[in-house]
Amino acid sequence: MFELLIAVLFFWLFFKALGLALKLTWGIAKVLASALFALALPLLLVCLFFTGGLLILVPLGLVALAFGLLKICL
Repeated sequence: MFELLIAVLFFWLFFKALGLALKLTWGIAKVLASALFALALPLLLVCLFFTGGLLILVPLGLVALAFGLLKICL
């Protein structure tokens, strides 16, 4: 009976540790993704500007602005 109790406690502790590990890695992944996004977005805009992608970016920005204005008005 004691062996069964120890086995149940071991499995309970294992699943608690697994849950904690998943929570920690998810938090770290969110922080890393936020930092990567914050660094990548300005770099993307600079690269688009210098490679002539600005010609594509301006109409897309105008369309996004139009959708934004329509969303605010409705």
